[in-house]
Amino acid sequence: MELPKHILIVEDEVITQRYLRDILGQYDIESTDCYDNAKETLESIKIKKYDLILMDINIKGSMDGIQLSREILRTQSIPIVFITAHNDDNTFQEVLELAPYGFIEKPFSSKDVVFSIKLAYKRYIQHENKNKVAIADVQINNKVALNNEYSYDTNTAVLYQHDKMVKLNHKQNQLLEILVKNVNNVVCYDVFIATIWKDEFVADSALRTLVYSVRKVVPELIIISHSKMGYSLKTKIET
Repeated sequence: MELPKHILIVEDEVITQRYLRDILGQYDIESTDCYDNAKETLESIKIKKYDLILMDINIKGSMDGIQLSREILRTQSIPIVFITAHNDDNTFQEVLELAPYGFIEKPFSSKDVVFSIKLAYKRYIQHENKNKVAIADVQINNKVALNNEYSYDTNTAVLYQHDKMVKLNHKQNQLLEILVKNVNNVVCYDVFIATIWKDEFVADSALRTLVYSVRKVVPELIIISHSKMGYSLKTKIET
């Protein structure tokens, strides 16, 4: 089983942070970033792609590890392995609702950490591969599955919620068509501007406002903002 190359550690105990970095430093891992609070974690994942997150349940600030994970998973598909010293039923049930890829219980050994990460990453890769197969099957019929509820017909440029057509205005549909054609990839701002507005002069906020309007109409679609880069549409199909 392979290890992910870029790991994010969210842990408020400095000693535990160092211990985890020492363990991972023995393996072929390119980067291990550490944060102890939600604010810095969310800022980091906006500008850097991580392959896996080690998430302590108790972290600094008003948002705990469970709440932070829920916020991350709202816009990204990324495996999260929870680190916890708690084993009460309420905490366990909260974590289970997020469909975690694994648990590491304190105190832990280096073997516990490495095995949990390898297993979680393997499960994640298998899940992503199933998603790709499902998307490919739908694309045969000219429909791209965006999630379990929505699909987009590339022939007619129409968004469907199950079998019902979703009404979008012309610019909203142009935006979605660009995102679907580049699904799971970042599209830079200039592409949107040139395609949707062509030679029109538009305010800097026009694209942001358009994206906001699409999110408002279809909040279930995962449109991710990439700071200083552009936007991407993330597919998420539960199997």
